Parts: sequence; C-alpha cells; structure tokens
Amino acid sequence: MAMQNDLAKLFQESCQKYAALPAFSCLGHTLTFEEVGQQAQAFAAWLQRHTDLEVGDRIAIQLPNILQYPVAAYGSLLAGLVLVNTNPMYTPREMRHQFIDSDAKAVVILGDLLPNLDKIIADTEIRTVIVTDPLDLSGGPARSLSNKIHVGMQQVLAEGAKLCCNVVYTDNPEQLAILQYTGGTTGPSKGAMLSHGNVTENVNQMMDSIGVRCREGEEIFIAPLPLYHIYAFNLNMVMFFSRGSLNVLIPNPRDIDSFVKTMAAYPFTAFAGLNTLFVGLCSHPDFAKLDFSQLALTCSGGTALTEAAAKLWQDTTGCVISEGYGLSETSPVVTFNPVDGERLGFCGIALSRTEIKMVDALGQEVPQGEPGELWVRGPQVMQGYWKRPDATAEAMEDGFFKTGDIARFDELGYIQIVDRKKDMVIVSGFNVFPNEVENVLALHPTILECAVVGVPDEQTGEAVRAYVVLKPGVTPDKAGLIDYCREQLTAYKVPKQVEFIAELPKSTVGKTLRNKLRQQATA
Repeated sequence: MAMQNDLAKLFQESCQKYAALPAFSCLGHTLTFEEVGQQAQAFAAWLQRHTDLEVGDRIAIQLPNILQYPVAAYGSLLAGLVLVNTNPMYTPREMRHQFIDSDAKAVVILGDLLPNLDKIIADTEIRTVIVTDPLDLSGGPARSLSNKIHVGMQQVLAEGAKLCCNVVYTDNPEQLAILQYTGGTTGPSKGAMLSHGNVTENVNQMMDSIGVRCREGEEIFIAPLPLYHIYAFNLNMVMFFSRGSLNVLIPNPRDIDSFVKTMAAYPFTAFAGLNTLFVGLCSHPDFAKLDFSQLALTCSGGTALTEAAAKLWQDTTGCVISEGYGLSETSPVVTFNPVDGERLGFCGIALSRTEIKMVDALGQEVPQGEPGELWVRGPQVMQGYWKRPDATAEAMEDGFFKTGDIARFDELGYIQIVDRKKDMVIVSGFNVFPNEVENVLALHPTILECAVVGVPDEQTGEAVRAYVVLKPGVTPDKAGLIDYCREQLTAYKVPKQVEFIAELPKSTVGKTLRNKLRQQATA
C-alpha cells in the first residue's frame, strides 16, 4: 500500500475519507476525523495569523496522551512547521537544552508545567506559549492567564475557527517534519532530523509487514505509549490514523485502575506496550475479566521483550506479542515479526526496502550467525542530526546508520539483538544515558567522581545505579543525592540506587570501566 509522502496531505485526506468515524478518544470524550480536522485547521490558522512563525520554524509540543496532542501536532504540520516532540516529564534543565538546541519559537504545554518553563524561557527564542489543561477539549473551563505571551488552547481554537487556514503542502519528501531528540552515549541529546518521507515511508514499510492486521475503518487501538515518542507517533498518529482507526489515548498508564477501566469500555483490537505495561496490566485483578475476543495485534518495542512478559500476556489475553526493533534515527521501525510468524527472542525480520548488515570493528561484514554491530540503510533512516554534522558523519557511512547495537541473523533472516549500545540503561522502555546522569551528579559539591550503570530490576527491567566517590571528610547521604537528582532529571533517569566506593575502576589511560561496575553489580 502506498500513501502520501506529505504528512499534511495524508492528514487532510484521512480526515475527509473517514469524516464521520471516531478518530481519538480520551478521558471520556471522542473526536471524529472531521472534528480533528476542523480543530487542527483552526490551530494552524491561528498560528498563521496571530504569530510571526514562518514555514520551517520549530514548535515544541510538551503534552501527554490527550486530545490536544494530535490537534496541535497535525495543526503545526498543516502550517508548515517542524514538530519538536518534548517529554512532559522533563526538568527545566532538560527543557532548556532541547528548546535552545532546536531553536524552538513556540511551545504547546500543559498549564501545570508553566513554572518549569518560566525558569528557562528567557534563555530561548520562544515567543508564543499555548497553554492547555487535560480537559480543554472535553468541556473543561478555560484557564485564566495573566502572562502576555501565554494564550489558552481554547482561545486559540475559538479564534482560529473564524480564520482561513492556508495549508502548507510539500512536494519534497526530504522536507524536515520532526526533530526527534535522542540521547547519546556522550554529550547532550541530539535532534534526529526526520523528513516527511522518512515517516511516511516507514509507515508504508510497516503496512507491508502487518497491513492484514490493520483493517480499514475497523480497528480500535489502545495507545498507552507516549505520542511524543516516534514509535507511538508512527503507529497511532500516522499508520492507524491513515486507515480510519480509533486511537484510545491513555494519559497516565501508571494509573492501572483507570487504564483497565478505560479498556473495558472498548472492543479493542490492537495494543502497543512493553514489558512493564504487559506485566502491570496482567497483574491487575480486573484485567483478566476484559473481553479480548477482538484483540488481534499486540506490538512491543522500546526494550527487549522478556519471555516471562510475553507468556503472561499470551496466557491472559490469548494474543501473541509481535516484537519489533527500531530507533529514533530510523523513524523508528527497522525490523518486525511477521504476522503469524512471530518468534520469541527475536525482533523479527528487516522491513521491506531495508538493508541490514552486521559488521565487525573494522567495518567488515561478519558471517551469518555471528554477532556484529547492526547497520541499517533504507528510506526510514534520518537525514542526520540537527546542527551536528560531526555526529552525523560519525553515525553514517554510505547511507548506513550505525546503530551501536550488537545483533546477529539466524538462518531464516530473523534478527536477535545480542547487546545494546554498551552503556545505555533502559528503564521501563525509556533510554537513560549514563553520561547525562554523571554530568548532573558531578556538579554536586560533595562528589569527587561518579559512574552510572544499569542493574536488573524486576519492576522496570533495569534501574539506574550510581557509584560515587566522595570528597575527603564528607558524610555519605544517599537520600540527599537522590533528592538532588530529582531536581535535575526526569524521574526515570534518577538513580534508584547509590553506592559509595573508595575509587572507580579505570583503564590504563584513566577511562572509567563501567563494564567492571556492571559485573560487580550483578555478581
């Protein structure tokens, strides 16, 4: 199946084709495709008439899974802007880096997050702040705003509905659509430049893989994974939306009671999650009572699927989990388990028009069955890192993106991830890069040296453990250090464990040996 390589055109066509069908549901309220289209056009028109934003400017969207996210995202694309997906759990420090690096000129943000924004906005180019509350599109009262650059979402949509929207289309599939920020093993997070063609082509590739499980106008997809992650953006905002599906948005998947109650209201047919969600739901006393008779597709990505989680889900729901593999830099899907050919422990086979090779340290391909670094080339591979030609050159070679993950092929072409980027920690599917946590810890006045590694954790897959060498004469204070980190880091990045040691293991050239700390932690 082919589709538009312009996200604005794709969105417009979907809203017209499926006008009367429900598109998104959240917190007891549903928007049809026609209503989403009207709201998005009103949003775009307001941006065009009431701001100085120009085509190609960046707009940050810092929202959880609520109805305002698709309205703002689609509306921004209709206005020709570039989306900067931003985690609403970010601290002011993390917001500041992303907003400055992206040159964002506008932000759509939850009202509760305004205190964080106020701390850093003077350092950024942001001049338009659109504020919303979860119930703004569900009949909630309008927020009272006193700051002159703040405007409420309800006001934006009301004023925009009276204006004409000049939809900005592109005939160039390489036109930038999204800056998807991704952590790095060294240095600050980088913006992966994803074009309209990157995203739409990846959806085409996924349709080649699981199109039979995406019946036009019939699917009801439970969407707990955050839309600001490119995985859920691809699946829910583009792929299933373009097929007339209903996406049921889950704003807070940690609230398992509400999560299960929401699922009970829909004859859902598809679900996307990861280990912690699968286990958490199956452990809830009311989950097994749900009607799973229509559930035909369960996707897993973001972290390696464990055998225990896969078996528990299948025993509870009767549905096999289809695992895939991808990265922010690949829009994101690279491999996926074929329908009715799922193999546990493997992340599937390469998508159509995707080249994969495993290489050794010299860049030479390794024999089939041998582990090597996974390199990928295809239409879904990013254009490069935003304003980082050095990092782009390091990550790319002859069109191949070097993932840093170690994998191997089996005789049937299925791919197994052997090891990740060596130092990355995955907490409940979220990437944590030790360098960032170490940089924060190192600024604490009591710390001489520190190193961060991941350790196994039954609840979150992995947990962050910090090894700390204190300055002479300092009294250890684990709770104090953790509290300090909470002020600087998103919750999943905060060390769950702190160990005080006399010295860090190092190589002959003085490099900290995290692998020895990991071995020590799991011994």
